[in-house]
Amino acid sequence: MQVQPYLFFEGRCEEALNFYRDRLGATVEHVMRFKDNPEPGAGGDGCAGGPPPDGEKIMHASFRVGGAVLMASDGMASGKPNFQGISLSLIVPDAAQGRRLFDALADGGQVQVPLAKTFFSPLFGMVADRFGVPWMVVTEDPDQPRP
Repeated sequence: MQVQPYLFFEGRCEEALNFYRDRLGATVEHVMRFKDNPEPGAGGDGCAGGPPPDGEKIMHASFRVGGAVLMASDGMASGKPNFQGISLSLIVPDAAQGRRLFDALADGGQVQVPLAKTFFSPLFGMVADRFGVPWMVVTEDPDQPRP
């Protein structure tokens, strides 16, 4: 069994995929646009109420960040993504990589907790990226076992 985050970017999915590829080294594994749906209108569009009017919008995508697979969509392309009650944790082996990735995610986003040493990590911070996706960047402590 696996649990995979599914992110709805409400019209900015392609921009988000490119951002994560460029900033985090993500690999986009699959993209299906609404126009490519073999069963339009048959409930297979993945959206209650039907697909967005722009067939170029992304119905489903999967991408890999490190060892994790995430899924994404434009959803109904409402222009109002809403990421609440969750945060993606990015676990990195050293402070240099932690700073680089945190800064990359913060570009156009909002720092919520600046990078700092904590009791559980040599370097920890929280940031919402330019799409509103909340991230926690955690640098591994070589003296502590990984949970």
